[in-house]
Amino acid sequence: MSAFKVGINRWTMPSNWDVRTCLRVAKESGFDSMELNMEPEGTLSPATTDADARAIRQMADEIGIELSSLSTGVYWGTPFTHPDASVRDQAVELCRQQLRLAEALGVDTILVVPGVVTPDVFYDDAYTRAKQALQSLAPEAQRRKVAIGIENVWNRFLLSPLEMARLIDEIGSEWVGCYFDAGNILDYGYPQHWIRILGKRIKRVHVKDFRTEIGNIHGFTNPLQGDVPWMAVRSALEGIGYTGYITAEVSGYRLFPELGLRHIADALRAVFQS
Repeated sequence: MSAFKVGINRWTMPSNWDVRTCLRVAKESGFDSMELNMEPEGTLSPATTDADARAIRQMADEIGIELSSLSTGVYWGTPFTHPDASVRDQAVELCRQQLRLAEALGVDTILVVPGVVTPDVFYDDAYTRAKQALQSLAPEAQRRKVAIGIENVWNRFLLSPLEMARLIDEIGSEWVGCYFDAGNILDYGYPQHWIRILGKRIKRVHVKDFRTEIGNIHGFTNPLQGDVPWMAVRSALEGIGYTGYITAEVSGYRLFPELGLRHIADALRAVFQS
């Protein structure tokens, strides 16, 4: 029996589906779990009450699907690395709200984008600011028993597994680790290398495929349609003793989205549960 559980991110589903529909179709498609997202506003946002979040968890339990983690895209517009201290404070507060919602949802990991390097945000400054912000959040993560997972994304930052490991180690909390995305790495590295080096620092895993001959954002695609070395990824995860969720964060199908979800679930099960 495989130690891996396969899941899907809510962003893969049509935007007009409500939460109950998303949970139901994820279950019917063959996923073990679903990852929800904190949006700036809407059903699951910083304004959502604990009671409303707990109601979502109860809904998932009734349908029979696990909730794996809580992702978000809010840190692209409000990064921990912003030159303005007031914006950095807003990012920290957003993360506190994300930790609160995760606890109410009954999930033990959140995804954060650690920052963005730009022409106006120097790399070393980004490193210092991200570390300070995440160190300040670690006690809150520990109190709520919800880990912060730093994702490797296309942000011109943390471009080496050695650097990602160094940042996590310098933060110095078991409640701050890596949310590893195997597809995001392909443009500048090899996922199996990152997995072996990061080891137990990995809290959760995202997957998507990537076509290297395209080499830009249009190269991302659904599992088994690109160049991710899928069996090497599985072997590397087994090698570090990872036993968590494998969550697809992909576009899915524009037409017949339910069919696309079944295909994604079948692909993940073929790689990680066969």
